[in-house]
Amino acid sequence: MLEDLQRTLAKAFGWVFTVHSTGLRFFSIAMVIAVLFLLMGFRVIGGLFLLVACFCAFFFRIPKVNAQFADDEIASPANGTVLSIKTEDDPNSVVIRIFLSVFDVHVQRATVSGKIGEIFYHKGLFLFANNPDAASKNERNLIQIYRPNSDRFAHVEQLTGAIARRIECWVKPGQEVKVGDLIGLIRFGSQVAVYLPKDAVRIIVKEGQKVEGGNTVLALWK
Repeated sequence: MLEDLQRTLAKAFGWVFTVHSTGLRFFSIAMVIAVLFLLMGFRVIGGLFLLVACFCAFFFRIPKVNAQFADDEIASPANGTVLSIKTEDDPNSVVIRIFLSVFDVHVQRATVSGKIGEIFYHKGLFLFANNPDAASKNERNLIQIYRPNSDRFAHVEQLTGAIARRIECWVKPGQEVKVGDLIGLIRFGSQVAVYLPKDAVRIIVKEGQKVEGGNTVLALWK
Protein backbone atom coordinates (compact mmCIF):
# COMPACT_ATOMS: atom_id res chain seq x y z
CA MET A 1 0.00 0.00 0.00
CA LEU A 2 2.74 2.46 1.00
CA GLU A 3 4.83 1.56 -2.06
CA ASP A 4 1.83 2.15 -4.34
CA LEU A 5 1.31 5.58 -2.76
CA GLN A 6 5.00 6.46 -3.20
CA ARG A 7 4.92 5.46 -6.87
CA THR A 8 1.75 7.50 -7.44
CA LEU A 9 3.23 10.59 -5.79
CA ALA A 10 6.50 10.19 -7.71
CA LYS A 11 4.61 9.96 -10.99
CA ALA A 12 2.41 12.97 -10.20
CA PHE A 13 4.99 15.27 -8.64
CA GLY A 14 8.34 13.89 -9.76
CA TRP A 15 8.73 16.87 -12.13
CA VAL A 16 9.24 19.10 -9.06
CA PHE A 17 12.80 17.76 -8.78
CA THR A 18 13.60 18.53 -12.46
CA VAL A 19 12.95 22.30 -12.37
CA HIS A 20 15.66 24.33 -14.10
CA SER A 21 17.54 26.98 -12.11
CA THR A 22 15.84 29.74 -14.12
CA GLY A 23 12.48 28.42 -12.97
CA LEU A 24 13.61 28.23 -9.37
CA ARG A 25 14.44 31.94 -9.50
CA PHE A 26 10.96 32.86 -10.75
CA PHE A 27 9.40 30.41 -8.30
CA SER A 28 11.27 31.95 -5.35
CA ILE A 29 10.30 35.51 -6.28
CA ALA A 30 6.61 34.63 -6.69
CA MET A 31 6.64 32.62 -3.47
CA VAL A 32 8.18 35.47 -1.44
CA ILE A 33 5.55 37.89 -2.79
CA ALA A 34 2.80 35.38 -2.01
CA VAL A 35 3.97 34.95 1.59
CA LEU A 36 4.18 38.71 2.10
CA PHE A 37 0.63 39.26 0.87
CA LEU A 38 -0.67 36.36 2.96
CA LEU A 39 1.02 37.73 6.08
CA MET A 40 -0.61 41.11 5.43
CA GLY A 41 -4.00 39.44 5.19
CA PHE A 42 -4.47 39.73 1.40
CA ARG A 43 -5.46 36.11 0.87
CA VAL A 44 -6.77 36.40 -2.68
CA ILE A 45 -3.68 38.17 -4.02
CA GLY A 46 -1.42 35.89 -2.00
CA GLY A 47 -3.22 32.85 -3.39
CA LEU A 48 -2.80 34.14 -6.94
CA PHE A 49 0.95 34.52 -6.45
CA LEU A 50 1.08 31.00 -5.02
CA LEU A 51 -0.47 29.78 -8.26
CA VAL A 52 2.07 31.82 -10.24
CA ALA A 53 4.89 30.25 -8.22
CA CYS A 54 3.59 26.74 -8.90
CA PHE A 55 3.14 27.52 -12.61
CA CYS A 56 6.73 28.80 -12.87
CA ALA A 57 8.03 25.59 -11.35
CA PHE A 58 5.84 23.50 -13.66
CA PHE A 59 6.79 25.48 -16.77
CA PHE A 60 10.55 25.20 -16.26
CA ARG A 61 10.57 21.44 -15.63
CA ILE A 62 13.07 19.30 -17.53
CA PRO A 63 11.89 15.67 -17.70
CA LYS A 64 14.54 13.00 -17.85
CA VAL A 65 14.78 11.25 -21.21
CA ASN A 66 16.25 7.80 -21.64
CA ALA A 67 15.38 7.09 -25.26
CA GLN A 68 17.98 5.38 -27.40
CA PHE A 69 18.08 6.41 -31.07
CA ALA A 70 19.35 4.40 -34.01
CA ASP A 71 21.92 5.99 -36.30
CA ASP A 72 19.29 6.69 -38.98
CA GLU A 73 16.81 8.38 -36.62
CA ILE A 74 16.29 12.12 -36.15
CA ALA A 75 14.84 13.11 -32.77
CA SER A 76 12.33 15.79 -31.95
CA PRO A 77 14.03 18.81 -30.32
CA ALA A 78 10.91 19.90 -28.43
CA ASN A 79 7.65 18.94 -26.77
CA GLY A 80 4.55 20.18 -28.56
CA THR A 81 2.27 19.76 -31.56
CA VAL A 82 3.46 19.55 -35.17
CA LEU A 83 2.15 22.68 -36.92
CA SER A 84 3.40 22.11 -40.45
CA ILE A 85 5.73 19.99 -42.57
CA LYS A 86 6.71 21.67 -45.82
CA THR A 87 9.39 23.22 -48.01
CA GLU A 88 9.70 26.95 -47.39
CA ASP A 89 12.30 29.42 -48.70
CA ASP A 90 14.99 26.82 -49.47
CA PRO A 91 13.73 24.27 -52.05
CA ASN A 92 16.36 21.79 -50.85
CA SER A 93 15.14 21.76 -47.23
CA VAL A 94 12.01 20.54 -45.52
CA VAL A 95 10.88 22.32 -42.36
CA ILE A 96 8.99 20.74 -39.46
CA ARG A 97 7.40 23.37 -37.21
CA ILE A 98 6.36 22.48 -33.66
CA PHE A 99 4.05 24.66 -31.53
CA LEU A 100 4.75 24.76 -27.78
CA SER A 101 1.84 25.80 -25.56
CA VAL A 102 2.46 27.23 -22.09
CA PHE A 103 1.83 23.74 -20.70
CA ASP A 104 4.55 22.04 -22.75
CA VAL A 105 8.15 21.49 -21.65
CA HIS A 106 10.14 24.41 -23.09
CA VAL A 107 13.72 23.17 -23.28
CA GLN A 108 15.19 22.23 -26.65
CA ARG A 109 17.34 19.17 -27.36
CA ALA A 110 19.79 18.15 -30.06
CA THR A 111 18.10 16.40 -32.98
CA VAL A 112 21.15 14.32 -33.89
CA SER A 113 24.62 13.60 -32.58
CA GLY A 114 27.18 15.84 -34.22
CA LYS A 115 28.78 19.27 -34.11
CA ILE A 116 27.24 22.71 -33.66
CA GLY A 117 27.84 24.88 -36.74
CA GLU A 118 26.97 28.57 -36.84
CA ILE A 119 24.33 30.14 -34.61
CA PHE A 120 22.23 32.90 -36.16
CA TYR A 121 20.17 35.24 -33.99
CA HIS A 122 17.55 37.52 -35.56
CA LYS A 123 15.60 40.26 -33.81
CA GLY A 124 11.91 40.44 -34.63
CA LEU A 125 8.32 40.71 -33.49
CA PHE A 126 6.40 38.74 -30.86
CA LEU A 127 3.40 37.40 -32.77
CA PHE A 128 1.55 34.38 -31.39
CA ALA A 129 3.71 31.33 -32.04
CA ASN A 130 0.99 29.53 -34.05
CA ASN A 131 0.57 32.53 -36.38
CA PRO A 132 1.78 31.67 -39.93
CA ASP A 133 3.74 34.94 -40.03
CA ALA A 134 5.63 34.12 -36.83
CA ALA A 135 8.12 31.96 -38.73
CA SER A 136 9.47 34.91 -40.72
CA LYS A 137 8.71 37.89 -38.49
CA ASN A 138 9.29 36.78 -34.89
CA GLU A 139 12.54 36.94 -32.95
CA ARG A 140 14.41 33.68 -33.53
CA ASN A 141 17.67 31.81 -33.06
CA LEU A 142 18.92 29.18 -35.51
CA ILE A 143 21.30 26.50 -34.21
CA GLN A 144 23.02 24.54 -36.95
CA ILE A 145 23.73 20.88 -36.14
CA TYR A 146 25.76 18.75 -38.55
CA ARG A 147 26.28 15.01 -38.52
CA PRO A 148 29.90 13.90 -37.98
CA ASN A 149 31.97 13.50 -41.16
CA SER A 150 28.98 14.46 -43.29
CA ASP A 151 27.22 17.44 -44.86
CA ARG A 152 23.88 16.20 -43.51
CA PHE A 153 22.18 18.53 -41.04
CA ALA A 154 19.24 18.74 -38.64
CA HIS A 155 19.15 22.40 -37.63
CA VAL A 156 17.00 23.67 -34.74
CA GLU A 157 15.40 27.12 -34.72
CA GLN A 158 13.99 28.69 -31.56
CA LEU A 159 11.22 31.25 -32.06
CA THR A 160 9.57 33.57 -29.55
CA GLY A 161 5.81 34.06 -29.25
CA ALA A 162 3.41 36.66 -27.90
CA ILE A 163 4.21 35.57 -24.33
CA ALA A 164 7.63 34.00 -24.87
CA ARG A 165 10.07 36.88 -25.23
CA ARG A 166 13.34 35.32 -24.11
CA ILE A 167 15.48 32.78 -25.95
CA GLU A 168 18.33 31.04 -24.17
CA CYS A 169 20.99 29.21 -26.20
CA TRP A 170 23.19 26.82 -24.22
CA VAL A 171 25.61 25.69 -26.93
CA LYS A 172 28.44 27.29 -28.91
CA PRO A 173 29.80 26.85 -32.46
CA GLY A 174 32.14 23.87 -32.71
CA GLN A 175 30.66 22.13 -29.66
CA GLU A 176 30.03 18.40 -29.88
CA VAL A 177 26.53 17.25 -28.90
CA LYS A 178 24.74 13.95 -28.59
CA VAL A 179 21.16 13.39 -29.67
CA GLY A 180 18.87 14.47 -26.81
CA ASP A 181 21.39 16.84 -25.20
CA LEU A 182 19.94 20.10 -23.91
CA ILE A 183 20.73 23.01 -26.23
CA GLY A 184 18.42 25.83 -25.13
CA LEU A 185 15.22 27.17 -23.61
CA ILE A 186 12.37 29.47 -24.67
CA ARG A 187 10.39 31.15 -21.92
CA PHE A 188 6.62 30.51 -22.24
CA GLY A 189 4.49 29.76 -25.35
CA SER A 190 6.63 29.51 -28.48
CA GLN A 191 7.62 27.58 -31.61
CA VAL A 192 10.55 25.38 -32.63
CA ALA A 193 11.45 24.52 -36.23
CA VAL A 194 13.63 21.71 -37.56
CA TYR A 195 15.39 22.10 -40.92
CA LEU A 196 16.32 18.90 -42.77
CA PRO A 197 17.82 18.16 -46.23
CA LYS A 198 14.70 17.38 -48.26
CA ASP A 199 16.03 14.53 -50.40
CA ALA A 200 17.98 12.85 -47.60
CA VAL A 201 15.17 12.16 -45.12
CA ARG A 202 11.82 10.41 -44.81
CA ILE A 203 9.44 12.27 -42.48
CA ILE A 204 7.43 9.92 -40.25
CA VAL A 205 5.46 12.39 -38.12
CA LYS A 206 2.27 14.11 -39.27
CA GLU A 207 0.75 17.55 -38.83
CA GLY A 208 -1.29 17.73 -35.62
CA GLN A 209 0.76 14.98 -33.94
CA LYS A 210 2.04 15.46 -30.39
CA VAL A 211 5.81 15.00 -30.06
CA GLU A 212 8.26 14.86 -27.16
CA GLY A 213 11.77 16.27 -27.17
CA GLY A 214 14.39 13.55 -26.90
CA ASN A 215 11.76 10.80 -27.25
CA THR A 216 9.85 11.10 -30.54
CA VAL A 217 11.47 10.22 -33.88
CA LEU A 218 10.65 12.92 -36.44
CA ALA A 219 12.33 11.45 -39.51
CA LEU A 220 14.73 8.82 -40.83
CA TRP A 221 17.84 9.27 -42.94
CA LYS A 222 17.49 7.57 -46.29
